[in-house]
Amino acid sequence: MLTGIIGRKVGMTQIFDDDGTVHPATVIKAGPCVVVQAKNAQRDGYEAVQLGLVEERPAKTRKPLAGHYKKAGVPPTRVRREVRVAADGDAINAGDQVLVASVFSNGDRVDVVGTGRGKGFQGVVRRHHFGGGAATHGSMFHRAPGSIGASSFPSRVVKGMRMAGRMGGGRVTIRNLKVLRVDADNHLLIVEGGIPGAPSGYVIVRKAVAAKKIKVAQVEKPKKGKK
Repeated sequence: MLTGIIGRKVGMTQIFDDDGTVHPATVIKAGPCVVVQAKNAQRDGYEAVQLGLVEERPAKTRKPLAGHYKKAGVPPTRVRREVRVAADGDAINAGDQVLVASVFSNGDRVDVVGTGRGKGFQGVVRRHHFGGGAATHGSMFHRAPGSIGASSFPSRVVKGMRMAGRMGGGRVTIRNLKVLRVDADNHLLIVEGGIPGAPSGYVIVRKAVAAKKIKVAQVEKPKKGKK
């Protein structure tokens, strides 16, 4: 049984419950995907599958990669990602189709992995939330980082020193998001809250590694002697 699927972030919206409760939600175009390669413990050391996201535009590939898809008997895809396989489940073979409704259902807890938005080169105040210096009274120290090390010892800047640099644009994982809706006809997955990246960015939606239990509201029982 597969534990995840590839998708594209469509955008954000709102979902209303029957009692009027509103949930901020993100719409993900999840799949359809095809299995490009199946890996097993005997040959590869672990159980996983390589998925390819089927899109409207045909993908162009070079000869080595084209042979990889030809061996699986599936059309070339622009995006490929590897997804783990659960221990208990049916065998998955190359060429099988994977749909969102076959992996997730309403109320599931999922982790979404994507690439965060890049913020460019930023200073220490924005990048590391430094407090900065005085803003008035002739101060020459406003948004500078301050001392980055001692002169006599160790006479160098230690590794990991928080300084200005490139911010964002890295791999981001948002955990324990709740699945609000699964639209099997349009291959859409609506999850509660925000996910990494800009609209049209590629993400991996997988079953939550450490799923939190959903709290159920309990009605307090009246104490003895009180009505």
